[in-house]
Amino acid sequence: MGLIEQLALQKQTIVHKWFARVIASYPAETARFLSSQKDPFANPVGQTTRQSLTTLIELLTSTPDAAAMRAALDPVMRIRAVQSFSPAQAMGFVFELKAIIRQELPAKELTLAQWATMEQRIDQMALEAFDLYMQCREKIYELKANEMKDRTYKAFAKAGLIKEPADE
Repeated sequence: MGLIEQLALQKQTIVHKWFARVIASYPAETARFLSSQKDPFANPVGQTTRQSLTTLIELLTSTPDAAAMRAALDPVMRIRAVQSFSPAQAMGFVFELKAIIRQELPAKELTLAQWATMEQRIDQMALEAFDLYMQCREKIYELKANEMKDRTYKAFAKAGLIKEPADE
């Protein structure tokens, strides 16, 4: 049995362990809440993360599709971009998957080529995650800069330091 087939059989276990490692990157109290609260309305971060991880594992067991992988990573990276994670912390969970797969699947039954293919797919996932994270952070900084410009303009206008151009 190949790596892809074994991965498909162990999908639930791998997702569970991967989710545990993702939430371990949060402060202890937050991690406890994310792991214990099962209600998707009370815990949208946990629900979104778990769903995205499940989709990513399913994508690893099928033909690689960059657009689908990006769509699955997008919600998680948006969440992590607005939190106080560095880029390495925000996307480090992707690399955790390699260790989990090595732990769960018996290496003696797999070829080097199978491992290389899987690691290449996970590396591609990490690159997509980094791109998404940076796009989100750029948007956040752009919004902050625009807000500061608006605030400054309003303060100057209120102080009478800015004169609106007269309509012709």
